[in-house]
Amino acid sequence: MECIFCNILKGKIPSKQVYRDENYYAFEDINPQAPVHILVVPIKHIPTVNDLTETDKDLISEMFLLAKKIAKEKGIAESGYRLVLNCQKDAGQVIYHIHLHIIGGRAMKWPPG
Repeated sequence: MECIFCNILKGKIPSKQVYRDENYYAFEDINPQAPVHILVVPIKHIPTVNDLTETDKDLISEMFLLAKKIAKEKGIAESGYRLVLNCQKDAGQVIYHIHLHIIGGRAMKWPPG
């Protein structure tokens, strides 16, 4: 089965784009958990956090900086937002292509799960 996010990146599945460059694609989640719920996906297919290597450290750090930029653009940087990166089934990972959730626009509760 082909990766859903890879198909979104190729334009085979529609999405509401928020940001795109040569390394990342950010788009609105189709099942938002808050008023702002955006996914930041690296173009490079990496199934889980467990599959990261030393060569991916810049890619991952830049993904968090991009999330910060998007949060500011969406007006949630000052009020607060949650960043979530799930790893494997028990953590809630459903699509095996790493992705960072930017969730905000409402007060968050703790614990989340």
